[in-house]
Amino acid sequence: MTDLSYFAAGGLSSVGTPTLWAVTIVGVLALLVLDFLVTRRPHEVSIREALGWSAFYIALPLAFGGWVWYRFGSQQGVEYLTGYLVEKSLSVDNLFVFMLLLAAFAVPAVLAQRVLLYGIAGALVLRAVFIAIGAAALQTLDFAFLIFAVILIATAVKLLRDALSGHEQEIDINKMRSVRLLRRFMPVVDEYHGTRMTIRQHGRRALTPFALVVVAVLATDIVFAVDSVPAVYGITEDPYLVFATNAFALLGLRALYFVLHAALSRLVHLSYGLAIILAFIGVKLGLHWAHGIWPGVPEIPTLASLGVIIGVLVVVTLTSLRATRDREPGDAEVVVDKH
Repeated sequence: MTDLSYFAAGGLSSVGTPTLWAVTIVGVLALLVLDFLVTRRPHEVSIREALGWSAFYIALPLAFGGWVWYRFGSQQGVEYLTGYLVEKSLSVDNLFVFMLLLAAFAVPAVLAQRVLLYGIAGALVLRAVFIAIGAAALQTLDFAFLIFAVILIATAVKLLRDALSGHEQEIDINKMRSVRLLRRFMPVVDEYHGTRMTIRQHGRRALTPFALVVVAVLATDIVFAVDSVPAVYGITEDPYLVFATNAFALLGLRALYFVLHAALSRLVHLSYGLAIILAFIGVKLGLHWAHGIWPGVPEIPTLASLGVIIGVLVVVTLTSLRATRDREPGDAEVVVDKH
């Protein structure tokens, strides 16, 4: 049995043999542990440190993509690279929301990377769960691709509507359901106590703001997973490649945040670009579903998808930089309500 003919549980064709799955999961966990060790002593991240880690977390998935291409062929290689690009693009949007949350909770600079790391770890777990659910849906529901297409197109419409409204993004931490739920069960102190999530105050256990922001970040991970997993399933039906693209895109977020922190506020047209990409993948999924019923319906090749995604990202980046060329670095059109 060759790797290309291996069938995962449920019958999905996949390059991921049990051995490859095991090695990949162990590798991802090892990288996650390494990140926790690096951040065990809270400190402000220098641009040099952030650039170094970002370079590592970009070179690693690209090298892995080269290995996939060499080992399994150009089709799997293009699917992996396209899926990785989609996930990396969506992760930049994740970072913008994380930036808003860190500002809303007034997270000290020395604790920012540990908060991000908890968010990344939670996102990895959630993505794994959603990937498994997605794989099961593809095997048991004939119209699963149509469901994924509807989710992506609906998300694209929401992104476009929010972008066209021109409203500044706002986060009111007192209205967040996760924060309100925690405060209902435990008292919360006002001061940060390093990376501690609870302290003993007046003889009873109380939560710290660090615990609240970690839970808030984890809650946003659920929303992002709902969009992200169907998006990459629109590129490849291989659960292993879906997991690999998600894992590699997420692992580099901690360092990428500090590299792009000032630039994030200038990507004012990113929502338009992501809306176009998600809608495009939604149409691609819809055509794929229809092709299975009516063979005469055309499909969009993965290589063409890669070209469209790269083109959209280049255009929105250039237009964003042009639109904000007079803006001071670090300026952001956001509103944070702490009261």
